[in-house]
Amino acid sequence: MNGKLIKLHDKVFKPFLGEDRILEAINKMADQIANDYKDEVPIFVGVLNGAFMFVSDFLKAYQYPCEVSFVRLSSYQGLTSTGIVETLLDVPENIEGRSIIILEDVIDTGRTLKKLVHLFSQTNAKEFKIASLFYKSEIYNGEYAIDYVGLEIPDTFIVGYGLDYNELGRNLREVYQLNQTNMINLVLFGKPGAGKGTQAGFLKEKYNLKHISTGDVFRYNIKNGTELGKLAKSYIDKGDLVPDEVTIDMLKDEVEKNPQASGFIFDGFPRTAAQAEALDNFLESKDMQVDATIALEAEDDILVSRLLERGKESGRSDDQDESKIRNRFDEYNQKTAPLKAYYEKQGKFHSVNGIGEILEITERLSTVIDALA
Repeated sequence: MNGKLIKLHDKVFKPFLGEDRILEAINKMADQIANDYKDEVPIFVGVLNGAFMFVSDFLKAYQYPCEVSFVRLSSYQGLTSTGIVETLLDVPENIEGRSIIILEDVIDTGRTLKKLVHLFSQTNAKEFKIASLFYKSEIYNGEYAIDYVGLEIPDTFIVGYGLDYNELGRNLREVYQLNQTNMINLVLFGKPGAGKGTQAGFLKEKYNLKHISTGDVFRYNIKNGTELGKLAKSYIDKGDLVPDEVTIDMLKDEVEKNPQASGFIFDGFPRTAAQAEALDNFLESKDMQVDATIALEAEDDILVSRLLERGKESGRSDDQDESKIRNRFDEYNQKTAPLKAYYEKQGKFHSVNGIGEILEITERLSTVIDALA
């Protein structure tokens, strides 16, 4: 293999299996199956879309009479299985009394295999066997026998040789695996007007992070009447503070809804040392951690001017009164002082100059984040 990393969409993949190794495994499978079926004419059924390259090379290696057909199923979106397997192209006709060998590209959890077995068990085929080029034994549920296996591989996301990531990568002659990088989880601080939202937008794109704004999460849950939203609203309506556990549960939902993220930017939470500790406990339960807290720093006078200018355009009353703006700064200083001490004790607090061109500030933030790897 050439040893080069490749990028498909937002993910980086590294070389895993060379073409020679794959073809060697296919030739071995073809010999095994021929030994069992050379005295009859089996029907090979390829499972689309991923198995088209495998089927093509397998048929070249199979030197005896045979027929070929295809079914098409789908359960993957991006990097994860949806858990719902759809039949998009049904089983071939005229298979009564025939031997069927299903050619799968990869067997992992077994969900697709279960659907295949169900499809063919309803026919009058003489028998059907399962052949899979790649087999992830450590996550396979073991419900059905895999009759022929090309290569047993670990549970890693792979592309190439017919397999895709959001439809890219199928045409690669070799197989690549996801280049797992350490997850990056950030807490972003900044006074009003410091450009926190703008920078979060750039960072989430650059590092494939999910930006979780606590305010946005609260508004979403309350507006959509989720159980957590109703619970939060019950406290708000009574004039009480929403307990940290409710907020943490909302953040937990956001984290679990985004399994493809390479990390998270927490914005607006934590606001107290107790909340920071609660966030640490939650992340630890997911084998994650806060890797860095970054404060965008700027002089108050500059931020006041910035917010007053913003207030002219937005019409926001709290951005049009200098005394209110400075009160918000005082409140920010009081709240973040214990948080700064909490994260400094862990060696995770970073201060970044928030004044300058937007891209300059992004570069300063990136320098901190890149040093975490």
